[in-house]
Amino acid sequence: MSGPVPVAELVAGVRAGERRQVARAITLLESRRPDHREQARELLAALADRTGGAVRVGISGVPGAGKSTFIDTLGVRLIEQGHRVAVVAVDPSSRRTGGSILGDRTRMGRLAASDAAFVRPSPSGRQLGGVARATRESMLVLEAAGFDVVVVETVGVGQNEVAVSEMVDTFLLLTLARAGDQLQGIKRGILELADVIAVNKADGDGELPAKGAARELAGAMRMMMPGRDVRRPPVLTCSALTGDGLDEVWRAVLEHRAYLEEHHTLAGRRAQQQEDWMWALVDAELTDGVRSSPSVRAERAEVEARVRSGELSAVDGTARILALYTADLRATDSEG
Repeated sequence: MSGPVPVAELVAGVRAGERRQVARAITLLESRRPDHREQARELLAALADRTGGAVRVGISGVPGAGKSTFIDTLGVRLIEQGHRVAVVAVDPSSRRTGGSILGDRTRMGRLAASDAAFVRPSPSGRQLGGVARATRESMLVLEAAGFDVVVVETVGVGQNEVAVSEMVDTFLLLTLARAGDQLQGIKRGILELADVIAVNKADGDGELPAKGAARELAGAMRMMMPGRDVRRPPVLTCSALTGDGLDEVWRAVLEHRAYLEEHHTLAGRRAQQQEDWMWALVDAELTDGVRSSPSVRAERAEVEARVRSGELSAVDGTARILALYTADLRATDSEG
């Protein structure tokens, strides 16, 4: 996307649910150009009155849990029930080239082919935890376009789950039964984030192991969250291959949202997410500002080389980069 963007045209197209304009709007949100960032803010402000009505679900899980297949099957089922489903699938990007696998459209073939669905692979780039910088903003555009279910599929590594849990209403952990230790590969932290847990691939020879894993997980949750009045995430079994159990999983998602509304915490949760988003944007803008600083650009390669060689410690390298950035800011102020 180059040159000025017709924001009014994008706003009208998104409000009308035009897929091409929705795609163009999200491309604008993903741009790092300063003029595009300003236009993106204008776009979001114009769409604000149409946002907030969707069920926002984050889905993460251990490698091999079948997240994309699960979303594909569940999404098709929701569309058959009259919903419009949007998926933001955050893909791992190469740290060296910025390239991204972006294979989710292939793994979600049926969903991607539906006029009532919108699947958007989003390269994670350098964002902490693999969550694309524009993911939150993309969700708002998709809501404004009339999608009433918005799913964020995560890479499922590092701090990714934490970031996603801070932008959705319900965090669904998808896992599977494993030989030996059924809890292998599941960290306590992600269990504490989960609002709903589903053990996938509960079909054929995998059905009994999946039920056993579900029992173990339910027991683990009782130990982690003791007390009679504590809400523990339900642990269910399902099969993305056959569709068995998916209705129960979706019902658990809706019951969690109803729980938040009943206890008057949904609005507070979203308000806290807005505050967290603000500071995430501040961090991102400062990082971009440092990297684009003329003095930093001029000396960055040298400082990095000295840190790699051990001539400078990481602490000293940081101090040098920030000193260069601060000097550029002072020079700009003095010129103004």
